[in-house]
Amino acid sequence: MNLSEKIFAAKRVIVKVGSSSVSGENAAQIPLLVDSLAKLHASGAQVVLVSSGAIATGVPFLNLEQRPEDLATQQAAAAVGQNVLVNRYQRALTTHEIVGGQVLLTANDMENPTHRGNAKRALERLLELGILPVINENDTVATHEIRFGDNDRLAALVARLVGADLLVLLSDVDALYTAPPENPGAKRIPFVGFRDPLEGIEIGESRSGWGTGGAATKVQAARLAADAGSQVLLTEARLFGSVLEGADRGTWFEARPATT
Repeated sequence: MNLSEKIFAAKRVIVKVGSSSVSGENAAQIPLLVDSLAKLHASGAQVVLVSSGAIATGVPFLNLEQRPEDLATQQAAAAVGQNVLVNRYQRALTTHEIVGGQVLLTANDMENPTHRGNAKRALERLLELGILPVINENDTVATHEIRFGDNDRLAALVARLVGADLLVLLSDVDALYTAPPENPGAKRIPFVGFRDPLEGIEIGESRSGWGTGGAATKVQAARLAADAGSQVLLTEARLFGSVLEGADRGTWFEARPATT
């Protein structure tokens, strides 16, 4: 099967999009992203969106010129930005007659068995009702000590929580490369086998162009999800629509083989 066929074969899909892909000038990409989510939804898949971007979206509304460094202002920006961001998603979803449901989580929610069980039950019921959950870290109440660190890890944990068939990690780089993609000679890695050690591969941190998380966090999240049985696709947000139409882009991580 090609990438498109593999994606549409999945019955439960988690799609994570990075802050840089849906905030600032790139907020205009939200309707295009939602078009792709709607195609999956229309095919019969249960779809969950994990979206960063609350703080980045809120900053301009607070008349700030750059991302705040202090926690209180970050929390304030998140409170404003999350409201705006979810409204933007719902406006786009409405054109496809899809209802979104906001779910905000902290790291403690995933570590505490009671909270984790509540989150799983709520997500399962939303999906049963045909709702498209929109998940983000609860930046308004999260502290430096209890944050996920990046939403790639959050998305992988959600994939594990609900037993997703597929996790799609969307960012501003189109694939995993043998070295940071701006380096001469860097080559795309189209496929990563389960627990492939990726020997000789230079995986960059955030400075590699993967946004705040960096390529390393993408690989870590992909491995976390793959170990639980989810296949993983890494690609660029603006290319996701073309991948659904058959384009060979991105990097595919093979999931742990099913036991018999």
